[in-house]
Amino acid sequence: MRPLTGKWKIEIMWSLAQGTHRFGELRRALPGITQHMLTVQLRELEADGLVKRTAYEEMPPRVEYDITEAARGLQPVFQTLIAWSKQHGPISRRHTVDRE
Repeated sequence: MRPLTGKWKIEIMWSLAQGTHRFGELRRALPGITQHMLTVQLRELEADGLVKRTAYEEMPPRVEYDITEAARGLQPVFQTLIAWSKQHGPISRRHTVDRE
């Protein structure tokens, strides 16, 4: 589970599961993420073997990100999480404390 812990990693992985993205496209797809945070999270996901970074030798330089084959195996998990969130909606910390 460690490779997926992080404030934005699930959202990044979900975006990449939809298709290959350039850095700017990912940043626009994730409102609220800073450039620094996206860079850090992508580097960690790449180091963990979940994201593939492809740099093209052209001017201007172009870099694309995609999920790896190993990460594709997580797609059913992401689909289940999305279905759960649609059914239950956002659950605030206060709401969970009231139930205890």
